Formats: sequence, C-alpha cells, structure tokens
Amino acid sequence: MTSVPTPSAGRELLNPPTDGISNLRFSNHSDHLLVSSWDKSVRLYDASANVLRGEFLHGGPVLDCCFHDDSSGFSAGADNTVRRLVFNANKEDILGRHDAPVRCVEYSYAAGQLITGSWDKTLKCWDPRGASGQERTLVGTYPQPERVYSLSLVGNRLVVATAGRHVNVYDLRNMSQPEQRRESSLKYQTRCVRCYPNGTGYALSSVEGRVAMEFFDLSEASQTKKYAFKCHRKSEAGRDIVYPVNAIAFHPVYGTFATGGCDGFVNVWDGNNKKRLYQYSKYPSSIAALSFSRDGRLLAVASSYTFEEGEKPHEPDAIFVRSVNEIEVKPKPKVLP
Repeated sequence: MTSVPTPSAGRELLNPPTDGISNLRFSNHSDHLLVSSWDKSVRLYDASANVLRGEFLHGGPVLDCCFHDDSSGFSAGADNTVRRLVFNANKEDILGRHDAPVRCVEYSYAAGQLITGSWDKTLKCWDPRGASGQERTLVGTYPQPERVYSLSLVGNRLVVATAGRHVNVYDLRNMSQPEQRRESSLKYQTRCVRCYPNGTGYALSSVEGRVAMEFFDLSEASQTKKYAFKCHRKSEAGRDIVYPVNAIAFHPVYGTFATGGCDGFVNVWDGNNKKRLYQYSKYPSSIAALSFSRDGRLLAVASSYTFEEGEKPHEPDAIFVRSVNEIEVKPKPKVLP
C-alpha cells in the first residue's frame, strides 16, 4: 500500500523520474530544478510552476547533474561520459569521457571550468567554452587516491571525497597537487561533502549516521572547533539502528544546513551552536538528495530508495518542493545563563 505523505511534505512534482534519483539542484538564477536519475534521464523542472520543462535521455544511468546557467547544464553518466545540455534547443553534446562511470560534476563560476570526479580514480577539469572535441575542452586530469564519491566547491576551493575515507582539498588556481591531503574523521564510508557557504570549511557525512564539521585553517585554534555528531538513527528494542546520511544542503542565507538520511527524515541543523533546529515529517522513502533554492525559500527533497537494503518493494521515486519557513532554518539567538 502506498503511504500518503502529509501535506507538510511539500508539493510533489509531476512527471518524476521512474527510477532512483541520483541528484537534484536548483539554479542560481531561478526556481528551475535539474534532476538526474538511474532511469537514464536528466529532467528540468520549473519548481514554482510544477512544470516539466525538458528531458534528456542518456545511454546509461545518470549519476549527477549541475547547472551552467539558466539555459544550459551538465551531466555525469554511468556510460563514462560528461555531457553538456542546452535546454532551449533540447540538444546535448559529449564534452568528454572518463575510463569508468562519472560520479560527480560541479561547475566553477570562479574558474569558468567544469570539474568531474569518476570511479576511474581521477578528477578532470574541462573548459566548456572550448570547441567540442575532448582534446580542446580537457584542461587537466588529476589522479586521486581512490574512486571519487563526492565533490564540493566554494570560491576557488574544491573538496574531493573518495573511497577509503580520503579527502583532498585543492585550490582551483593551482591543481598540480592538493593544498591539503586529509582523512575523514569519521570511521565509515563517506557519502556526501558540502562546503560551508562562508568558505571556512566543509561538512562531511557517512553511511553510519554521522556528520563531521571540518575547517580548512590548520591552526590549532581552528582545528579545536571541529566536531562530529550522530544523526539519522533510532533505538528499537534497546538496539541502535543507524542509517546512511546521503545528502547535505546549506541554506544560502543563514548558513544552517539540512541533512537527509535513509530513515526518510530531513533534519535542519545550526552547526555553529551545535543544535538541531527542525525535523520535517517523515518522507515515503530514503532521502537521496536535497537542494535549497538560491534565496532559501524552497527546499527540494528527493524521496527515493537508495538500495541500501538491496532489491525490495519500495515507494515510488518522488520529488517534493516545500516552502521553507524562517523558523525552520534561522539560528536561534543564544540565551545567556
């Protein structure tokens, strides 16, 4: 029986993907939402109007997508390709290839480059302004210690999280070697890394219901501020049930952040004050991805089974767009004792 989500879940988008949702992202310029899926599609929605504006079909599952500007975007596929999508013309071309599935794609406005991370254990930078043809668009290939699982950008900083709990921090202006080589402070596999909007560090989540708050500055004063916390867990009959934390999204105005887990919950946290601000009603399935709109008024939630328990009957994949209330995301003022 299909569970009916509560109205507070947000508005469900029409024409959702027909298989697992790998990522979703709001545009920096509008309420357009780009969604990649294992059904081999990238879909472009107008989230406010609840309209499917365009759809691109690829040769295999699509593992990530991002906007270039409001009229074009990029996608990363299990068919090893990196593609450029032009929405208005409804056309796409292959920007380049990796030697294994491409897991992550990020566009840097600071560098004017596209960065892709693959299970071939490399990072590649591309100049999408180059004429088509891989030799003209590929800027560089940078070996990583393991398969790339997650990427995040802030300004000229790039954080790369790989298998084996490695984290490399780069300056996009000098990609010859990482600025910092780190290890995750969490004991288990990394699921997601996202930089703080203020550029001082990053949050990293694992499959074992934890999030680590890290800082770039290596001084002792900064490093004493780092911490990790447990989330997306429940106790049942005296046992702790622990869920992967698949998604992290920072609020663009307040710098607070939402996490989404395989428990179907979305939590909002105030990282500075180490407090949970809000928990939304449970969604029908695992939270596969999260994205705030550019002004923080909307939160897109992918409720989509991530196969953490293998093949089993599950709720249909769905995208909910909820209006964000300030009380859910605004840090509460500290009460002095």
